[in-house]
Amino acid sequence: MGPELSVVIPVFNEEANLGLLYSRLKHTLDALQVSYEILFVDDGSRDASLAILRNLAAVDPCVRAIELARNFGHQVAISAGLDHARGKGVIVMDADLQDPPEVLPQFIAKWREGHDVVYAIREQRKENMFKRAAYAVFYRLLQRVANIEIPLDAGDFCIMDRRVVELLTSMPERNRFVRGIRSWVGLSQVGLAYERQARNAGRPKFTFTRLVRLALDGLVSFSYLPLRVITMLGLTVSFVSLVLALFYALKKLTVGLNPPGFATLIVAIFFLAGMQLITIGVIGEYVGRIFEEVKRRPLYVVRRTSDGQG
Repeated sequence: MGPELSVVIPVFNEEANLGLLYSRLKHTLDALQVSYEILFVDDGSRDASLAILRNLAAVDPCVRAIELARNFGHQVAISAGLDHARGKGVIVMDADLQDPPEVLPQFIAKWREGHDVVYAIREQRKENMFKRAAYAVFYRLLQRVANIEIPLDAGDFCIMDRRVVELLTSMPERNRFVRGIRSWVGLSQVGLAYERQARNAGRPKFTFTRLVRLALDGLVSFSYLPLRVITMLGLTVSFVSLVLALFYALKKLTVGLNPPGFATLIVAIFFLAGMQLITIGVIGEYVGRIFEEVKRRPLYVVRRTSDGQG
């Protein structure tokens, strides 16, 4: 029989945070007087994180360390943890202490009220202005264009009921956007506001490039808007071209003037060429994801799982 709670924590180069995270999380969970397990998923760390996790797993029977064979990405690491979690309720949180363990009792209380998902709403963020602005734009854009309702300012920090976890782990898609597929499931979901803390130590793992990649995954996975936009742009350009062609034809017939403009022609050619390249790029994003799904490769590879028996 599994524990009441599982805590899934993806880890990538977090050696400076793991000791404090473990002690704060352990203190919080012990105070609840429930059975639990802590699953650290090492996503190919290159620092001492893996050694720390193995030591924790060796001395604490409640800790399991799942070692991925390489860096598969944050969302895949979360998925690996969900696959291995055994709890009736499964908590997902980051390892950098921006998600404070001390708020977990509030999440668990809401879950015990009967909600299937209790997700965190980032009321305030102690991050630089650029990152706050980027996240704000991303969430609001995604909410407007997605074909499902994805809550504003809700990240991966949450607790999910067992049946939600089983639904998520049954989904075969390779491009994972966990907060999106969590919303897609539906059922009873409620948000809980909290103040997102500043990173305790170390460098942020979500660089601008990774944020853009995450935004693309969310946009392409849950919206056809990019395809519809290029369709509308194509129709608009075609309509404008037809109107201009008729205008110059009538001008030639009535006034006898040739349409001016070698420069106009060049600009039009370059504009249409740019439109075609953008169109190919957007379609390529969707086709590339279809290609990934068709290959049916495993989502991740586990090198080793460490627990109380080493």
